[in-house]
Amino acid sequence: MERLPSVSLRRDPAGPRPSADPEALRRWVVAFCIIRFDLEQGQLVEECFPPDSLPHHQLLLVAFSSFPDSMSHHHVNPNTAHRPSSSSSSSIHDCIFSFRFPAAAADGGDFLYGYVFNRRRQDERLPRGGEQKSVVILSRSPYSSVFRPLLQILGPLCFDIGPSALGLVASHVAAWPAPAPGAPMDLPIGSAALRVHLPPALYDAAAPFPPANPSVPHGLFHDADIFGSFRGLLLHLWTLWELMLAGEPLLVIAPTPPQCSEAVAALVSLVAPLPFSVDFRPYFTIHDPGFARLNSLGEDEEFPPMVLGVTNLFFLKALRNIPHVVSVGSPGPNTGRALPVASRSASTGMPGRNSRPGKLNLEQLSLNKFSPSGLLNAMKLRREGPLCLMTEHKEAVWSTYTATTKPDTAILNRLIDSPRIEESMSVANNEILRRHFLELTTNFLAPFGPYLRATTPSKGTSPFVDPPPLPPFHADEFLSGLATRGPGKFLSKRMRSNWLELYRSFLEGQNFMPWFHRRRAAAEQEQHRLWRQARMSTDMNKLISKMSEVEIVDSFNAIERHLLAEIQQLGDASEDSAVVCQKLKGDLRVVFNVLPKDMQQLLLSNPKRSSLLQSDPEPGKHPSVQSSPVAELKFSFLSL
Repeated sequence: MERLPSVSLRRDPAGPRPSADPEALRRWVVAFCIIRFDLEQGQLVEECFPPDSLPHHQLLLVAFSSFPDSMSHHHVNPNTAHRPSSSSSSSIHDCIFSFRFPAAAADGGDFLYGYVFNRRRQDERLPRGGEQKSVVILSRSPYSSVFRPLLQILGPLCFDIGPSALGLVASHVAAWPAPAPGAPMDLPIGSAALRVHLPPALYDAAAPFPPANPSVPHGLFHDADIFGSFRGLLLHLWTLWELMLAGEPLLVIAPTPPQCSEAVAALVSLVAPLPFSVDFRPYFTIHDPGFARLNSLGEDEEFPPMVLGVTNLFFLKALRNIPHVVSVGSPGPNTGRALPVASRSASTGMPGRNSRPGKLNLEQLSLNKFSPSGLLNAMKLRREGPLCLMTEHKEAVWSTYTATTKPDTAILNRLIDSPRIEESMSVANNEILRRHFLELTTNFLAPFGPYLRATTPSKGTSPFVDPPPLPPFHADEFLSGLATRGPGKFLSKRMRSNWLELYRSFLEGQNFMPWFHRRRAAAEQEQHRLWRQARMSTDMNKLISKMSEVEIVDSFNAIERHLLAEIQQLGDASEDSAVVCQKLKGDLRVVFNVLPKDMQQLLLSNPKRSSLLQSDPEPGKHPSVQSSPVAELKFSFLSL
């Protein structure tokens, strides 16, 4: 597990006890917990800070989610005492993982994210040869780039000075400024600072599309280890990207909670900048309240769209009707975030790792290379199905889904592979993969651009008229037009002939409508801003000099309507609205000045309208327009 530089957080015992403003703390953290696993009583919550911050049922779920689940052959079962060998009297194993579960409706719904520092200490001097504890941070925010390094400070500190570490760290967190989604932040913690770049808000309508800078986070879990999690299944990343795009149900099984939760986070990050709207659980256990419902599904019932990360092999039997299963990671003593050593890619029968340092060996990875033994292994695995993991862990993908996107060999050629991947190499590989899938997703979403594009007033036209509505969207018409135009040059080189089916699956899945509605709202908001800006820069005298009488009357109506809308916004104490009101009021008087005297008197007879023209009208620069029945009819319907 990665270590941070030494951070001093100790307080003076004689000094005042650190305090944390509860409201300021909740901007980042809901609760800090210390949970101990007792062999006789099970999971026990030793400490929760702030006290009473979680109801009992949520505390119970947090406790069960903070330790390795049972029924796994690949890690130490917390229900089984393990005594170290005589050659080693004491050993410590630390790991970090995460989980997610729905928050209570009384708390505003949505989800809570749990970040766990788990320590398993084996010591023959302790009762039953060891102990296991977890330090947990609970938050409403999926800020893994913040809470993972914070856990690396808080976890060891709790084991060093005890439960008082929770209040100590909470006092620092409460002093942080409010989260700024999509922006870099420096968050002081003791003698150091966490330098992070927060992901954008889950549905940030203001986020640029397409993304302007691929190096900054454009979705959740930008720091997830894609290469490490799928090192033995790199050729399947494009299939998994499609499954995530379409919102298909997916079971991710791994030997340990860190490998399992990291793989789920990596999958969610693949579809950035598309917000992943399907329910996902980085670490799911049989104690989750949702398990009973999933376990009761009949064989003919459709599995709900979910991505479940599990370690308990019982799920292989309980959730047999889940259509897609991926097995990742490798059993080993180190359950931290260290890159797993890639094993044989079970679905292809090919080695998932190059035999020597350097570039990836594509001949070994090639799906097209014929190998009798590889073909037999693939057939055997397909026949046995995921249940073969009950006897031996393998990295594999089981799915009947036919992928559209071809693996990009140019991207694979750029990856560096060696028996021991240095951290810098892993970062470089992840950057290559993340940039590629960001570009892939952005190009996939590009055909929706015309439905999400704001318009500006054309030169010489009035910005006071209503802007044209965005084009209406109909799925059938969209698919028909797309079939004629094609997916574009970037995707055409990477997709097979059935590419339109991927769009159809995306439109029917749960990711499309939330994204499309919010991008549509963002486009309408941007269009409103652009037209408002155009009204501010319009020279009204020049504009009306080329207008007919009826157009001038229409302009008066339109300016008055916009002015009243801005006046309503003045209640929000917007300085910008006050400036716009002054500009519109001046434009209204300019138009008023070119109207015939009898029409001006008619307008001033309305007290509310007269108040909009309360200052003395400036002399018009244009000859008055003679009154006409058409103009009088229009003004007769003018009302406030």
